[in-house]
Amino acid sequence: MMEEQSGHIREVGFELYQHMLEEAVASLKAGDLDDAIEDQWSPQITLGLAVMIPESYVPDLQLRLTLYKRLSALEDATEIDEFGAELIDRFGPLPEEVDHLLKLVFVKQLCRRCNIAKVDAGPKGMVITLRNGTFPNPPGLIQYISDQGKLAKIRPDQKIVLIRDWPKPLQRLKGAAVALTQLAKLAEEDN
Repeated sequence: MMEEQSGHIREVGFELYQHMLEEAVASLKAGDLDDAIEDQWSPQITLGLAVMIPESYVPDLQLRLTLYKRLSALEDATEIDEFGAELIDRFGPLPEEVDHLLKLVFVKQLCRRCNIAKVDAGPKGMVITLRNGTFPNPPGLIQYISDQGKLAKIRPDQKIVLIRDWPKPLQRLKGAAVALTQLAKLAEEDN
């Protein structure tokens, strides 16, 4: 734990780290940390792809951290596109890693709309873990899986498996975005 904290301090600087700790402690004391955590949960996405704002693109660490924080608060595709346009205006053409990062933020937003806690994508498809084991439109999800035929199933542990041919990480990113867009539309349909 101490090594992990030390790593965080090196990454963000002592003053910022201390400020972050003070905010967390104040939230805990106020009793609103549970509400904040519930409202701000973040899906875990594993695609095997480099996603970051490289130091060579934005050299200033504090500015990079600010950009990451802003990215985490974006709500929809329009905001993500506007943020990308701002980055291009300020820092020049997007490096591949930043382009991937923006697409990953979009995928995370789709996951939040679908109540998906985790997506693990690999060369043969992806495994989806629902948050608290629930999907907003269960009948729609069952129909979607049924329509996929042998390309989708629900495992006994309630994880959804989509079988695809995605040998390259960029194919996984694009494929996950397509599948999750379909699931997001289902999630928002009236039951």
